[in-house]
Amino acid sequence: MEKFFLKVKFYNQTFLFLCYLVFSCAPPASTLEETSQSIEPVSEMQCLRLLSSAAEYYKNKDWESTSRVYGDLVNLNCDKGNEEEVFQYWAIAFENMAKFDSSEYVLLQGLKRLPDNINLRKRLAFAYKKLGDKDKEIFEYENLIDLVPGDIESLNSLNELYMEAERYEDQIFTLNRILEIDENNKNAQGDLAIAYKNTGRDPIDVYRKRFQDNPENISFGIDLSDQLIDDNRTDEAIEVLEELYESGKSTSSVSIKLVLQKLANAHFSIDNLNLASNAYENLFDIDNRDFKTAIEIVKINISLFNFEKALYWSESAIKIAPDNGQTYASKGDVYYSAFNECRSNLPNVNDKVVSALALKYFKIAEGNGYRRNIRDRKYLEDNADDLVFGKADWFMLDDNVKRKGSIAVKDDCYSWISESIKKELDW
Repeated sequence: MEKFFLKVKFYNQTFLFLCYLVFSCAPPASTLEETSQSIEPVSEMQCLRLLSSAAEYYKNKDWESTSRVYGDLVNLNCDKGNEEEVFQYWAIAFENMAKFDSSEYVLLQGLKRLPDNINLRKRLAFAYKKLGDKDKEIFEYENLIDLVPGDIESLNSLNELYMEAERYEDQIFTLNRILEIDENNKNAQGDLAIAYKNTGRDPIDVYRKRFQDNPENISFGIDLSDQLIDDNRTDEAIEVLEELYESGKSTSSVSIKLVLQKLANAHFSIDNLNLASNAYENLFDIDNRDFKTAIEIVKINISLFNFEKALYWSESAIKIAPDNGQTYASKGDVYYSAFNECRSNLPNVNDKVVSALALKYFKIAEGNGYRRNIRDRKYLEDNADDLVFGKADWFMLDDNVKRKGSIAVKDDCYSWISESIKKELDW
């Protein structure tokens, strides 16, 4: 509308009283053409006054008057040079009055003069949408795509229309055009997978083909692996992730770290625990300051009853983040899990020493703000006489051991433990 205001702003609004020579409703096609031929020519000044009047009515949202004046403009041949604005805003006036059949008529007349005009065709497609004529709406969007092949907005609209009309092959063709323009368009990828499914094809083929065509694109491979995992095809997902890792393991990119995380999780989900641990260890090699990766290795090796390896990684985590309570809790978990695995029905001295070590690290973890092991800590404390090495146990030790001031574990099941319990002041 700014073009109109620029053209007519110097004309005094007192000219708005101009008497119009014809009536206002959108006429049949023959009436518009016959009238425009029979009306006597008007001056440029009169046309400019009509343009000013139309602009004012449009600005004030007086849609009845707007539609009437634009009709007069066309009948008087005052639209020359301003056809796009005149027919577009004339149609908009009818849209605001919910007269979409009149809007359709106006836009068709405008397209006779400007057949390649994008804005008029988009408004015509909108009119057909409101009129519920999907075939004509599709036809207009197909015309728009021919005029502007890279118009994502029109392609998206066409995609939706094809889906509603169950024209899935046309939808697939359209979605592929969208992905040629925007290869990372998640909505288009999802719609394409659904369209494949609707045609009886494997929707994962969408992601597989995209990755095969762009094997250097890590994100495409990750998307494929995610889809395979969601479809319970974890073994296939692992193959893809291993391929991604092998092709990019010389880098330390964020993408490769994500690949290893997903690979570890995939192995873990199907109980490939050793391979899950290996994946996390490779991840740690890339970023050896991430204590959380070390803790994941601890958890997996506890599940494998590989307590020696779990202890090593818990101590690695503590070295990286000595002020983080979770690292101490992970070491406590190692000792506590070993205690539960190796203990006698009636815990012996070795068992009690290991449980005391677990209790020690649970307390340190809480002191550093990590409280998720409170239940285990309270259980050990509440049953300390039976489970945890203490004063009474120290009293029963051989004097040679007492003279050392500490007691270490001597048991095959705990052979990997070198840490000892020191005598406390009140013992």
